[in-house]
Amino acid sequence: MLPVLTASQIREADAYTIAHEPIASIELIERASKAFVGWFVNHFPETNKSIAIYCGTGNNGGDGLAIARMLSVHGYQKISVKIARFSDRSTDDFNTNLKRLEATTVPVKEINREEEFDDEKAEIIIGALLGTGLNKPLSGDFKRLVEFLNKLKRTVVSVDVPTGLLSDGEVQSNATVLMSDLVITFQQPKINFLLPESGPHIGCWEAVNIGLNEKFIRSLDSPYLLVQEKDIRSRLKPRKRFSNKGTYGHSLIVAGQPETMGAALLSSSACVHAGSGLTTACVPQSGLTALNSYLPEIMAIVRKEGELPGIQWSKFDTIAIGPGLGNDEDSLALFSLVLQNYKRPMVIDADAVNMLAANPQLWQHVPKGSIVTPHMKEFDRLFGEHTSWWQRLQTGRQKAKELGIYIVLKNDYTITITPGDKLYFNSTSNAAMAVGGMGDVLTGVMTALLAQKYTPEDACIIGNYIHGKAGDELALPNRMHVVLPGRLITQLPVTIAKLIA
Repeated sequence: MLPVLTASQIREADAYTIAHEPIASIELIERASKAFVGWFVNHFPETNKSIAIYCGTGNNGGDGLAIARMLSVHGYQKISVKIARFSDRSTDDFNTNLKRLEATTVPVKEINREEEFDDEKAEIIIGALLGTGLNKPLSGDFKRLVEFLNKLKRTVVSVDVPTGLLSDGEVQSNATVLMSDLVITFQQPKINFLLPESGPHIGCWEAVNIGLNEKFIRSLDSPYLLVQEKDIRSRLKPRKRFSNKGTYGHSLIVAGQPETMGAALLSSSACVHAGSGLTTACVPQSGLTALNSYLPEIMAIVRKEGELPGIQWSKFDTIAIGPGLGNDEDSLALFSLVLQNYKRPMVIDADAVNMLAANPQLWQHVPKGSIVTPHMKEFDRLFGEHTSWWQRLQTGRQKAKELGIYIVLKNDYTITITPGDKLYFNSTSNAAMAVGGMGDVLTGVMTALLAQKYTPEDACIIGNYIHGKAGDELALPNRMHVVLPGRLITQLPVTIAKLIA
């Protein structure tokens, strides 16, 4: 797992590296700028493009000055530097890099307080105004300058972090942020890059290694972790000879209504394809033909209207409940029946999440270690309204610990929040997967993993990763605009096999 640090922890890692490598701070800036330029020149190889680099007077600005000097050495001749002199303060490393730049032919212009901005003709703007030290929304001249740059609608590449975007903490909905097509960030993504508030401000980001001390970074014990492929490979269990269907568990999926059988079919099929040895779906009588036609490998427990089904609870290694289940009185009675009779970790999704929100007394019956899978609106129904994703993370940490559950908070980087105060950000998936039914598939995958005796934590981490990875393997190489859930399901065994190989 890649620890993702807060701004204060990043500063600690910088200071530790400087003190213990040892390396002078100006040389660490040189290293970071070289890493930035290495990525930049490979992706913007046309040296005749005009580039304007906007620098503050702190160390982020010092990065910008070093980048200007290095780009000039690489043959970029249409470079200009604009220094925002909005205070009398500047760091020593900024001053050193300014002297180094002044020894080149790169033109440098200063912008003073309350000064009108010159028309900017550059095709590419590199933003190095303010970095991770920012701890409040932009105001005054910096806000005015960023608003000016945003109106230009040029290609913007930010150094480490877009000016105006906090690395962590709450991002105000009306915050002024430099709109960046690309952020080349140092060492690792910032926490807010992984939250939806960054979406309007960052087209994409790329993390470049600048040699911070990895052992020290891990010693900081950040609760925020980015899941990597090697983590999944080390956790997946290969199937062994002389195993049988009983080896891989028996899952029960309680789902579907006559009008929403699709959710039951998708979640049950995903459970089979993700490796559950046996899968039974508890569905309404009217859905039985659809179930048998769709996938005969799935067994059935039939529900009759107004009656609770007889279920032999001990047969099942895990249960998932909720996809397409509805929230009428019969559904609530069925959910209550499951909670009263089944005491192992289960997956609670979709309509079952909403029934929990409407009937909070049910929480006392939710087994410890269960997985609850809300999207943003469902999360707020469960735990109260929030004005930012940062708030949701902090509430999730509190509730996961208090209730002894795993919360899978769905978004682009779906987050698994554990009762042990860890937040795992998933690193797979893509926009082609933004289709109804994908959540039902994820429920089936995590259920299958629980049935195969993965821990709830691993079921969440692995389930999210392989779900997104299967979507990536379909969408990205084939340039698919949309990936349908049914097609993703059939990709799951292929994706798992590649990761185990």
